[in-house]
Amino acid sequence: MPLRAHWTFRYLRSRLAEVLYQWSRPEDPWLTRSANLALSSLLKPADIGLEFGSGRSTLWFAARMQHLTSVEHNQSWHSRVTEMLRVRDVRNVTYLSRETSDDETAGDTDPYSAVARTFADQSLDFVLIDGAQRALCALAVLPKLRPGAILVIDNVNWFLPSASVSPNSRSLDAGAREGVWQAVHAAISPWRVMWTSNSVTDTAIFFKPCSSNDAAV
Repeated sequence: MPLRAHWTFRYLRSRLAEVLYQWSRPEDPWLTRSANLALSSLLKPADIGLEFGSGRSTLWFAARMQHLTSVEHNQSWHSRVTEMLRVRDVRNVTYLSRETSDDETAGDTDPYSAVARTFADQSLDFVLIDGAQRALCALAVLPKLRPGAILVIDNVNWFLPSASVSPNSRSLDAGAREGVWQAVHAAISPWRVMWTSNSVTDTAIFFKPCSSNDAAV
């Protein structure tokens, strides 16, 4: 089997560094190291958050904010994380299991992304998009974020254009992925963003503008 184009020496070195980081920090979210470092100082004890895609990040975020709602589509994984929360006696997480599909045209009928619509507009300080139906979830949460709130999209290089060297990245010329991602990109492209990469994958932290003067990237 021929080597894939991204299996260069630089990629292998970056991949090894990422494996070592994940091994040395087993309780950190499965995001880039730079994103985790930034979030550790950006999150505040009074924050209200929403997470699409659960795991060790659920406990990590719960320890840093007032309340977290986490949504999971995989039932066996939901059971596993439920046990993790029970063992740690984590009481500030509302943990939901919701079915979904890969059909991006499901729109408002998708029960997974529809969790976002149970929140009042401008009621969330933090949202992580790292599960299923990422485009629908990202679009649904935009009005739910307070001015100044944080939107984190993991593996963002797969969906939005950048100059990233991580595998499967969308180039600046290619633009955003077709479909709902184009609407998401149009909405958040003026926002200030902290785009992090470990040359394996990327995590972006977007900041919803407090005013029109804050909208520059």
